[in-house]
Amino acid sequence: MIRRFKNNRYFLYFKLGFYILVPLVLLLLPAGYFDKGESICLSQVLFQLECYACGMTRATMHLIHLDFTEAFYYNPLAFAVFPLLAFFWARWFWKDWTRLRALSPVKSTS
Repeated sequence: MIRRFKNNRYFLYFKLGFYILVPLVLLLLPAGYFDKGESICLSQVLFQLECYACGMTRATMHLIHLDFTEAFYYNPLAFAVFPLLAFFWARWFWKDWTRLRALSPVKSTS
């Protein structure tokens, strides 16, 4: 049942649209969009301690907008995490794209 849902053409269209839409929305938002507000990190909320991932969302957002100094200020690990995230995002996109193409019927030109 679950495998049939994963190979559903409309579900794959939805996923591919999601893969394209999320980076576009993040690119259109201003670089400082996530800079204000309360932290939702459990380490910060419960123990008032910063963890290694604190500031990663803000740093990644600044990296998307090529603001390297602000990204380094929020979390220097973002320079390693962001390329990995982009790689896996592209890999998931390509995997679903090839799965969708395999489902599409091949039309003959003759």
